[in-house]
Amino acid sequence: MKNQAKTEHYIKVEHTFSPIYDKESEILILGSFPSVKSRENQFYYGHPQNRFWKVLAEITNHTIPVTVEEKKQLLQKNHIALWDVIQSCSIIGSSDSSIRDVKVNDFSKIWKTANIKKIYANGTKAYELYKKYAFIQTKREIEKLPSTSPANAKYQMEQLCQEWKKMFQ
Repeated sequence: MKNQAKTEHYIKVEHTFSPIYDKESEILILGSFPSVKSRENQFYYGHPQNRFWKVLAEITNHTIPVTVEEKKQLLQKNHIALWDVIQSCSIIGSSDSSIRDVKVNDFSKIWKTANIKKIYANGTKAYELYKKYAFIQTKREIEKLPSTSPANAKYQMEQLCQEWKKMFQ
């Protein structure tokens, strides 16, 4: 019996939830585009295996947030804004490597409200997308942090936390 590969197709997807920020935000963390799980949950880093919320809790000496409200409070308490580079794209599942037909988010509303001093990319793909599509609009530099995705097996939790602590130095 032959193995048949599951055929997946590109779908055009819009980012449907808002950035998290306020006038106290000084750090902006950008992902590439929400995963299927995050889109289902209508909030950032919704896949239970993604280490984003665990890393943030660890480096801020906070308990791991569970609810959306707890996650927002963790961000706001630490002056962190959170969004994604992409407003819409064609994508296969949650695969960052499949992203095409990119429409970048308009960051001007964050700049008008928040006092962002540093921008960080959660992983290489977010960094590359920002440099390619958003930098021309923002004229603001971005620093790359290792991805918190479970696909980034190269980094153990302790190593991720060491790298991510750089946001507060």
